[in-house]
Amino acid sequence: MIEQRRYARAPIDSPVSFAIKGKGEKLSGLGKDISVGGMFIETQTPAGFGSDVTIDVTLPGADGPLSLPGVVRWVRDGGMGVQFGLLGALETHVITEIGRKHQEASGR
Repeated sequence: MIEQRRYARAPIDSPVSFAIKGKGEKLSGLGKDISVGGMFIETQTPAGFGSDVTIDVTLPGADGPLSLPGVVRWVRDGGMGVQFGLLGALETHVITEIGRKHQEASGR
């Protein structure tokens, strides 16, 4: 299979909560991988394809929780792929550092 992602993903295991735009309910999951382009969230309650979501997560290296905007790009049993929207400088830096440390650790 040909890799079509623009950004390499780094593995994480971070609890997340997410909300679908227009709905007040907070759902939960586990962030399994991340890049500045998006995140895979393992969850039994994925949002529907095309849903606007806000993901609240504390990532390794962050001083506190981050709120990340995104759109669900695919859904499968057990999870969903989210493409991030416009990220701020802090969020971009934290995610970039996770990727950089993963590449260093894996010898790439």
